[in-house]
Amino acid sequence: MEFDFSAEQKQLKEQARRYLADHCDRTAVRAVLDGPQPYDKALWKGLGELGYLGASIPEAYGGLGAGYLEACVIAEELGRAVAPVPFSSSIALAAEFLMIAGSETQKQQHLRGLATGESIGCFAYAEGTGRVTSASIGTIATRSGETARLSGTKTAVADGDVADFAVVAARDSADATGLSLYLVDLKGAGVSRAPVATVDPTRSHARIEFTDAPAELLGAAGQGAALIERVFDRAAVLIAFEQLGGADRALEMARDYALERYAFGRPIGSLQAIKHMLADMYVSATLARSNCYYGAWALSTESAELPDAAATSRVSATQAFQHCARNNIQVHGGMGFTWEFDCHLYYRRSNLLALSLGALSTWEDRLIDCLRARRAA
Repeated sequence: MEFDFSAEQKQLKEQARRYLADHCDRTAVRAVLDGPQPYDKALWKGLGELGYLGASIPEAYGGLGAGYLEACVIAEELGRAVAPVPFSSSIALAAEFLMIAGSETQKQQHLRGLATGESIGCFAYAEGTGRVTSASIGTIATRSGETARLSGTKTAVADGDVADFAVVAARDSADATGLSLYLVDLKGAGVSRAPVATVDPTRSHARIEFTDAPAELLGAAGQGAALIERVFDRAAVLIAFEQLGGADRALEMARDYALERYAFGRPIGSLQAIKHMLADMYVSATLARSNCYYGAWALSTESAELPDAAATSRVSATQAFQHCARNNIQVHGGMGFTWEFDCHLYYRRSNLLALSLGALSTWEDRLIDCLRARRAA
């Protein structure tokens, strides 16, 4: 299979890079890291005005209707800039749940706001530490038709403190084995939120408690687990591109520093140990790019190989970002550990994204299952 982005998509990528260079430099990122704001509101608004947030959302619902390839290149540039915005929560997850399972009314009500950045969505799933499974969900929904009341607590919800609504995984009180999804207004009754500290303060998280909170069924009752699997495959590709952008930038930072920093009268990049470290980083990032392109192809073509491609891109991009971010610090030496240098911004983000949608081991297991299924077929 041969795949590459079109000239127009590469041009979009360059435009996004220039925009982020002007509006999301290190000063802007550190303002969120050190300040009281949970995300960069001005940047989020600008991304919405340019149509970047609605790249994959159909025009009928206020988006550009461009497609997933455009969304992939935008995600890559946001990752490269370690942009402090709720892109993955709002676009890769909430918007995807609505586009796949939402009714026409739900799509009209929520997608337009997501596309313009006027509203933010999130996905409330985990309720504790460890791997999330259908059996670990304890939030209960007492349903009457399409409406329900939710009670339970979700922990470490990405962007849950700034989101306007959430897609929530819950069990039906009448059927303890059935997992369903619900839309909940996070500014409505029966909802309380508290910030949760994480390794990366530029991507906020929250603990959300639902106490008889009004909710609306999203998709068919009892089909929540299947919907989550479908959306996670799609979101995994977009987040993998975000990780790819971060890995590439960490590699560039290490390379540039190795060429500029002199020791014993010559650039440290001429030292064999540094050369090998940079070469390993390059191989890791290049392998991730190849696998991410596979994921982009599968996502944009609605291929039956999407589960395989999503797991492959997710595993590869996670490994590459963590490897490059960690070794970027090592190339910088002692200064790489300081607050003043930007290395820790990428190290923080690499570790945070490594846990998005489940830990690396979860996706490694999923990849193994996909390969076994393909072999059996």
